[in-house]
Amino acid sequence: MKHALTTEFEAPYWREFRHVCGIDEVGRGPLAGPVVAAAVMFKQGFVPTGRLTAVTDSKTLPPETREALAGEIKRQALSVGIAEVDPETIDRINILQATFLAMNMAVELLSPQPEFLLIDGNHFRSALPIPYETVV
Repeated sequence: MKHALTTEFEAPYWREFRHVCGIDEVGRGPLAGPVVAAAVMFKQGFVPTGRLTAVTDSKTLPPETREALAGEIKRQALSVGIAEVDPETIDRINILQATFLAMNMAVELLSPQPEFLLIDGNHFRSALPIPYETVV
């Protein structure tokens, strides 16, 4: 069962790190097309407001609702990084490595840089000197 968006999971990390970033990907399932990763960082102590409080699983939302929520996230976030790896690169390095690449690229776009990463997934290979934890 999915739960509404909260920052309860980030709260313990905010005790030690000021800038905690969440990272997720989309596009690992399609046979053709890019893999895209988003890295989002909210201010320490952030509490979601408005439509963000009702989000449970973005994959179940209609595209127009996802677009509206993306705008809301960008407005409320401290920083957002979005990166894409093209199909040619995926074919060359494989989908898993392309996912890691997109995630690392998304983090590099953040300002300020995060001090800790929370990765949606069961494994990750970081190219950055930032501690992280995978979360399933």
